[in-house]
Amino acid sequence: MQLVLSAGLICAIVLWGLLAPASLGAVFDQALAYITVHFGWLYLWVVLGLVIVCALLAFGRYGNLKLGAEDEEPEFSRGTWFAMLFAAGMGIGLVFWGVAEPLSHYGAPPPGITPNSPEAAGAAMRYSFFHWGLHPWAVYSVVALAIAFFSFRRGQAALISSATEALPWRGMRLLSPLVNVLAVIATAFGVAASLGIGALQINSGLNAVFGVPVGTAWQLAIIAVTTLLFLGSALSGVARGIKWLSMINLAMAALLALAVFLLGPTVAIIDTFTTTLGAYASEFVRMSLRMTPFRDSGWVGGWTIFYWAWWIAWSPFVGLFIARVSRGRTIREFVLGTVFAPTLAGFIWFAVFGGTALNLQIFGGVPIAEAVKTDVSTALFVLFEALPLGTLMSGVATALVLVFFVTSGDSATLVLGIMSSRGEPDPKARVKIIWGLLVAGIAASLLLSGGIKAVQTATIVFALPFTLVIVLMTAALWRAVRVDWLAEQGRERELRRRLREMVDSA
Repeated sequence: MQLVLSAGLICAIVLWGLLAPASLGAVFDQALAYITVHFGWLYLWVVLGLVIVCALLAFGRYGNLKLGAEDEEPEFSRGTWFAMLFAAGMGIGLVFWGVAEPLSHYGAPPPGITPNSPEAAGAAMRYSFFHWGLHPWAVYSVVALAIAFFSFRRGQAALISSATEALPWRGMRLLSPLVNVLAVIATAFGVAASLGIGALQINSGLNAVFGVPVGTAWQLAIIAVTTLLFLGSALSGVARGIKWLSMINLAMAALLALAVFLLGPTVAIIDTFTTTLGAYASEFVRMSLRMTPFRDSGWVGGWTIFYWAWWIAWSPFVGLFIARVSRGRTIREFVLGTVFAPTLAGFIWFAVFGGTALNLQIFGGVPIAEAVKTDVSTALFVLFEALPLGTLMSGVATALVLVFFVTSGDSATLVLGIMSSRGEPDPKARVKIIWGLLVAGIAASLLLSGGIKAVQTATIVFALPFTLVIVLMTAALWRAVRVDWLAEQGRERELRRRLREMVDSA
């Protein structure tokens, strides 16, 4: 029933986007504007609260609880685990926005800062760190931890609703179908929109390296080829396809960042990282709770609140996938690995690519900002043109986006299969194929109709009710963690009592 309802709603919205993309865009743009104005504060408070919850879990007394049996070992090594969660969580987004976001903020900074000024450059880097740092990973981590905890310690199905059903309130079980439907819709649309965006950037990369024309036909061909690739990877299983693709992703991304670091303004990159990290730490609370009640500005809504809603919309997909590959880890290790480690990696990425782009724009006169205004997907390749070995790096970046594309596709296929198979950790091949083709079909049809942005906006609108679901999941998680910790403390006290009795009797 849930699968039929989810698929029906998805098809209805896709059909709307095909037949009347302008109408779809107008409706959801209005809805997004209303949500941003009236509920922006809710996103800010909830996401900051999740950061605090992660810190308490990582460094508090509950950190030693294990996601599974006490003697259970993790299925994957730390390196493989990190590679998989990083690739599923943000990989393709970092490549797409690593240059484009800092340059966007540089030309159009937050209110009160002069555009194209040194202050604007500092704010551009600070907010790039902020938008891709602790906050989004905290959203992913709490959702993933709730799923993993109830699945691996309580034996529940690997579903979003397993956490909400654990709350001792009447009626929570009745909401489970709605919760799971929201999760499927958010996942399908979020991944389809990202695949469409990825196809645009791959096309731009092929144009920069091989002179391939930029156009819909090529973008549809890219979606077709990559769909075959990610279906093949998904059918081979997590321990093979997704694992090895994620490791390749991480290695290629690290090599590309190292090349830009060495060939670009190395000292300026180090200075950018150092200064921005300090500014991020000192401005953390102000940025986390920044609204503009006394000025007419859409900057916070267009960037910060938009991002927070987008991470929330993506959290069912990324959270369930992270949970699937994290069995056997302690809560402390889980939070450190899913929040703090990828945050540091993201900071380094933005310092290297964003710092280099700003340096070349300000001191070298390279027109990267103009490229961002014209076509965001070309910004990275304009940067490479200004560096030695630019063509080679453009080729590597295009391959990196392609592999990230495949990784996102096969991760999404797995997650949608789990959701539609009542939490089955290894869905049948037929289910994976159906979801893979459906997601690819959504991306292709929306690309043809020009509706990708509209459905991206629709996904964010669906994030509002899911924000409340995350609050319920957090409450259920905290309650369950406390119960299990108290139970373990009781067992330890009983063991110590018996040992003392044995010693006394001896």
